Amino acid sequence: MSLVMMHEFKKIIESSKEAKKLGLQTVLASVVDLEGSSYRRPGVRMLIWENGKFTGAVSGGCVEKEINRQAQIVFATGVPRIMTYDGRFRLGCEGILYVLIEPFSPSPFFFDTLETVLLSREPFSLHSYYKKEDSQNINYGSACLFNSNVLSLQGKELNSHKLHVFKQTMTPCNQLIIIGSEHDAVQLCSFATALGWEVTIVTSPMEEKDISHFPGAKKLIAVEPELFPIRDIDKHTAVILMTHSYAKDLKYLLALSTSYPSYLGTLGPSKRREKLLHEFMEHNPEADLDFLENIHGPAGLDIGAETPQEIAISIMAEILAVVRKKQPIKLRDKEKGIHQ
Repeated sequence: MSLVMMHEFKKIIESSKEAKKLGLQTVLASVVDLEGSSYRRPGVRMLIWENGKFTGAVSGGCVEKEINRQAQIVFATGVPRIMTYDGRFRLGCEGILYVLIEPFSPSPFFFDTLETVLLSREPFSLHSYYKKEDSQNINYGSACLFNSNVLSLQGKELNSHKLHVFKQTMTPCNQLIIIGSEHDAVQLCSFATALGWEVTIVTSPMEEKDISHFPGAKKLIAVEPELFPIRDIDKHTAVILMTHSYAKDLKYLLALSTSYPSYLGTLGPSKRREKLLHEFMEHNPEADLDFLENIHGPAGLDIGAETPQEIAISIMAEILAVVRKKQPIKLRDKEKGIHQ
């Protein structure tokens, strides 16, 4: 869950900085508890500006109006509050949401610390304190735990005695490394970015491509396979080989052999994959079995994809399924709840 939340939290942080530059106050709304089912689960947040603008959403759109109304009370009083929203009569989700609404005014030290943690791709915890009832309390609020530092999102110390606590681990954003620079790589970059993934494009130094060719990409690396920065790959990183060159794919695959991404995909038919793996083993007979079993090729799920855009959706769907350890099925065939 936190993998999804991190990129949303980063957008909230950037939005709050923008509001502060304009001299506008902001309020943070966080879903901290749930009874029954809902469109989104606890941990989702949205930021409301005092001029009515907002960043993020906590539902499909029905809850936000009531949150905005109650946020005006927080703007006026400065006192955090819990709002309950019974969707059984209004949403069709048959759930009761508990939403913490609090002033959002972190200290400069908070922003500096968060930036350092994000750059180092380290996890941190986010705790929210509240009572499970419609109420207001000066001690309601949220704080981030960065190793030894506990920093409130309100910029003040919180007294959490006798309050409920919602705990969330915020892990680094999912990262997708696309090795290739053709049109299909552009489409995959676009869809991955829309899903909140941080995308890195890897090209050959001989190719005349720059980051402007890949809207949404965080960075572009022009490097030969032998110099590929393996250190950038962690357990929250997926890699897709799509150079459209068998020789290049083989070289990059050999370079990746000591890495352990969460997903490693290759384009092309099954015969190409088998040939690629056979030649890979000839060059690297001591390759780790776990590395080989993590190679997915042809990359993607069979959804009848034909166009580059549809293929990008197919690939991202498989990546999500693998990363979240899910076996794709139709939701109507699930015996348990959607989020279970």
